Parts: sequence; C-alpha cells; structure tokens
Amino acid sequence: MSTATLFNERAILSFIALPLDGSYHPSPTAEPVDFLKRHLHHLPPHLVAQFSLVTTPKQRAAIPTVRNRRLKYAESDPTDLSFTAARNTWPTLWEGRERRGIEEGKDEKDWAQHEFLHGSTKHVGKLGDLLGGYEEEREAERVRSIRREEAAKEEFIPEEDESDSDDDDDEVSNALASLDFESEGDQRISFLRRIKERFIYGLLENMNYDAIDWDESLDTENDREAEERWFDDEEED
Repeated sequence: MSTATLFNERAILSFIALPLDGSYHPSPTAEPVDFLKRHLHHLPPHLVAQFSLVTTPKQRAAIPTVRNRRLKYAESDPTDLSFTAARNTWPTLWEGRERRGIEEGKDEKDWAQHEFLHGSTKHVGKLGDLLGGYEEEREAERVRSIRREEAAKEEFIPEEDESDSDDDDDEVSNALASLDFESEGDQRISFLRRIKERFIYGLLENMNYDAIDWDESLDTENDREAEERWFDDEEED
C-alpha cells in the first residue's frame, strides 16, 4: 500500500498543535466523526480529505458542517441530482411507469440528424430512428437488470395459503381503486425530494461525496467566522 493512501494521524494532530502521545480525545483514528465535529474547519483540504479513508458518507452525515455543505450543494440544482440523471443513476428509487430510455434515444436520434455526415438528409432519418430505438431498448434493459438484482437481494417471503390469497387480492384491489394517484409532476417532485434527502444523509451509492463533503466553498459565512475565531484564540494563548 502506498503512503498516499495511509491515514496520517500525526500530521493531522501536528497541524493544529494537538498532543501526539495519544492522550487527545476525540482521536482522529478511533473517533473520526467526533474529531471532525470539533476540528473540521481547522484542517486544510489535503489533510481533511484523508478522513475519507476512515469514515463513510453515512457516518459523516452526523457532522453538521458536512450536512450543511450537502444541503447547499443540493439546493444549487446540480446536474447529477437533476431528475433525468437521478432517475438513470438510481432507477429503483423512481416509481414512475413511463417507458425508459426515451430521452437517451432522443439524444441518439438528434446526433444522427445533426452530426452524422454533417446532417446529410439521405438515410439520416432512418438511421436516427434506428439508433434512437436501440438506445431506448438498452436503457430499458439496464433498468430491468438493476431491478432484477435488487429483487434478488430481498429476503425470501413464504407463500401464503391459497384461501387467504384471494381475500388479500380483493383487499389490495379495493385499496388501489380508492387511491388518489399522484400526477407525473407530483411523482417527480416526490422523487427529487427523496433523492436529495438520501443524498444529504449519505445513502446514495455511486455519488462522489468526497468532492462535496470537503469543499470549503460550500460553507456559510457563520462557519468561516467560527474558524477565524478559533485561530485567533490559539494565537492569543
């Protein structure tokens, strides 16, 4: 293992003039979340980023500054948390029932019509339709595959007696009939809210949390003032 991937507790403690004999608590190694709650603003980016080695995004959600940074990032409407990107990255969280891959297929069709052979009209229309259809089917199959994998992870549910099954089916049908289903617009709003909540609490897979959690530019003015006060107090001591 290279030294670049090792957690350097000594360098972290030395930077903020803390004891190196193991007497300081919370310990950066043994209690990294508690340590960051107290000292996150006192460390430079190259040192604070090392805490990615000893914490998970979910654990870091307990740190107020990290949650605030994630919230500010989410409120900036980033591309990776947009509806289309989120639906493609986390398809099992989207409960809509529209055909999948439509937007991806449209991109392929647009490319064929405007970029392929500089937009020459001969055969381009058919090629665009063909590529669009292929891309739509690829995306739909990708989503089906992910959902099959998720279903396989679920615990086995014992079969019920047939006598009870018919009654349950009737109850479910009656319940569904009485539901006021959300419109597609409402579904999108609910989906994006769920995505942002899961993002803030460190529950999204395939998300680059490190780039956000250690980004000082996402701090509020109050956070920066608290950091400056701490260093001023240190100089006075």
